[in-house]
Amino acid sequence: QVRLVESGGGLVQSGGSLRLSCAASGFAVSLNWMAWYRQAPGKEREFVASIKSIGTTDYVDSVKGRFTISRDNRKNTLYLQMNSLKPEDTAVYLCNADIRRGTIPPDNYWGKGTLVTVSS
Repeated sequence: QVRLVESGGGLVQSGGSLRLSCAASGFAVSLNWMAWYRQAPGKEREFVASIKSIGTTDYVDSVKGRFTISRDNRKNTLYLQMNSLKPEDTAVYLCNADIRRGTIPPDNYWGKGTLVTVSS
């Protein structure tokens, strides 16, 4: 059973920083495309950032220059460094990944999310 577990969320003041982690576990897992999404109360889930297995990244315009997505393939872990946080960044942040298990074709998985609250 493949699992994605997020951590690192919390309460921070405007202008502060947080680093989120997403650890993937499971037998013989191989991570391909990985991404962070977020969902604020009463709003639709939105794309935040993604990173391909080759390392190329993409970001939603609202976080460019403030957030950095990265991955550690040795640890099967995805990261999101968030700097200069704003109250509008408050949301549950969710990890999403395309993962292959051994010779089984890739499938898409979601974590349960970690809450980020930015106060003013």
